This record gives sequence, structure tokens and C-alpha cells, in this order.
Amino acid sequence: DGPTLTIRKFKKDKLTMKNLVEYASISPEGARVLGVIGASRCNLVISGGTGSGKTTLLNTLTAFIDPTERVITCEDAAELQLQQPHVVRLETRPPNLEGQGMITMRDLVKNCLRMRPERIIVGEVRGPEAFDLLQAMNTGHDGSMGTLHANSPREAISRMESMITMGGYGLPSKTIREMIVGSVDVIVQAARLRDGSRRITHITEVVGLEGDVIVTQDLFVYEITGEDENGKIVGRHRSTGIARPRFWDRARYYGLERELAEALDAAE
Repeated sequence: DGPTLTIRKFKKDKLTMKNLVEYASISPEGARVLGVIGASRCNLVISGGTGSGKTTLLNTLTAFIDPTERVITCEDAAELQLQQPHVVRLETRPPNLEGQGMITMRDLVKNCLRMRPERIIVGEVRGPEAFDLLQAMNTGHDGSMGTLHANSPREAISRMESMITMGGYGLPSKTIREMIVGSVDVIVQAARLRDGSRRITHITEVVGLEGDVIVTQDLFVYEITGEDENGKIVGRHRSTGIARPRFWDRARYYGLERELAEALDAAE
């Protein structure tokens, strides 16, 4: 009982993709694929539960953003540690004692579109701002990123549908799904396992729409194989054998086709 204070403290030296490989959060080949995804400006959603390392992973992926790009971040509290020179940070604001002056995440996303962003990064998507972010992704702001709470890539898609539906836009379900398919390229799933370790469990791309169903395909998945003598979970990141993902042409446009092919060929 009594007052409780929670402090979210990030390391001064932010983690790199090399660190994630050293910690076995992702395989070397998976890290190379994520690098291509970030550098070729795929629209990315990071999904995971509380404490799964979504913000840390988002920070890591921002390292692949070109220094010449203008990036605008929208957060409840400024936690992202971008190193690029052209970064504008926007924060939400609670109402004052009179209940006025509130600035919501949706306000930030809508207003940042007037600030000539090349990429938009939303610290956490949890409401109607999902609609504005998807619209931004689909209207020339390639390489935008965001995180949301979900336990699987499929659940992440359902969450986005639900957030837009609850926003009161009156859109049919199929229209919302078409918007998601046209906006989101890749979903990266992060998880905190029962031994406290954090792993990237899925790298999944959104392929298209078949009827009323959004089709996805996994590029990498994490398989748990057992435990060691200390009770630590043992597993491996496995490629699903997809040799030519949907974002192949985008990688070619940015001169990263060979890097992507080598990473996929080297993966087990």
C-alpha cells in the first residue's frame, strides 16, 4: 500500500542491431533483413506486449534512417533517441485543471502532416490516430513506423481494425482492411519470454487481401526448443524459406536487392 513511482529509464548509449544479435534477440540474417526493411523505407509496425522491448526495437530500427530525411516523432513522453539531424519531436499534453488545452496523439499525427515529414514515427498507437497514421503511410510518407500492443502479427492487424472502427469513422470493414494492406508492409513481433529474455518472434509481411481476409506471410519465426540447466529458454530463429518477399522491388529501388538476397539465402 502507499504511493508508487514507476521510472522508465533508457540507457544513455542506445542499443544497436549488433547488440540485439549478441543478446540472441534476433539472428544475424534476421538483423540484415530488418536493416533492409528500415533502409528501403518499408512502412513498419512493431507489435508486442508490455515490457517486450517495442520502444527499444523502434529505437534500434531508426538507425537505418538516412541522415538527410526529415523525421517527425509523436509520443506521449519523449523516449525515442534518434540521432538524425532533422528530427522534430512532438508530445501529447494532458488537460489543465479546467479541462482545457489537451493535445491528443491524433492531434499530433494530423498536425505533423503539415510539417513536411518524410517519415512519421508514432511511439505508441492506441486509438483513433491509427487511421491518420495509415493514411500518412499511404500518401507518400514511406518508412513510417509505430508500435502497438498485441500478442501476434495477426492480432496486431485486428487491433488496428478495432482502433479505426472505434474512432467512429463509419468505414466498412473491407475498406479498413484495404487501408491496412495498402499502408503496412511489415509487422515485427517482440515478446518477453517467461525467463525474462526478449526475442523478436516474427518478421511478417502483409501480402494482400483475399476476399475479406488480410493475407500475411512470415519471413522469420522464433522457435522454442527447450530449456538449459539454468532454466533459460533455448530456441532459434528460423527462416520460412520465402525467397522473394513482397518488398523485393522496393529493396531493388534503394539498391539493397543483393543485401536482401544474401540475407535470405544465408538464413536457415
